[in-house]
Amino acid sequence: MIKTETDIIQLVKEDKWMMDILYSAQSINLPDWWVCAGFVRSKIWDTLHGFTVRTPIPDIDVIYFDERNVEEAEEKKLEDKLIVIHPNVPWSVKNEARMHVKNDIPPYTSSVDAMSKFPETATALGLKLDENNNVVLAAPCGIHDVLNFEVKPSPFFAETKKRTAVYEGRITKKNWKAIWNKVKVSHLL
Repeated sequence: MIKTETDIIQLVKEDKWMMDILYSAQSINLPDWWVCAGFVRSKIWDTLHGFTVRTPIPDIDVIYFDERNVEEAEEKKLEDKLIVIHPNVPWSVKNEARMHVKNDIPPYTSSVDAMSKFPETATALGLKLDENNNVVLAAPCGIHDVLNFEVKPSPFFAETKKRTAVYEGRITKKNWKAIWNKVKVSHLL
């Protein structure tokens, strides 16, 4: 049973595919990097639902924070590097030092700050390897919601009607309850 951050880290360490993804992301030497969102959440929900086959995820989100180079073209170059390492992985690389412009919000201070402003608390999760190759988990909104199948807007997305509408649109589009039947969705509209 998964009850703590340590349990999540152990679950990841026992998953060769996830560790390969983390080693691949680590190999391109990004500052303040994390593999996040569905990569982490789906593993937790698959395990808690007793699934023996991994639920496919549309992309592997790699985020980093580099104020020195905020060109979108750089992200594509980094995706291409990862594709060379793992050609069958749907990589998505984003520099959180520029994403505030795209999202029309104040600048983030770090990748973890950016994660704290993801639309759902259950998705505000990231993994990386430290300098000793230990798995590190970031959960700026905590792990309670993901462990209890609760989909709620992050505090940032609950602040305004515009962001709440984005959250509601994602919930409809993602339709996680169709995959993981224990999921409980909070609606604000």
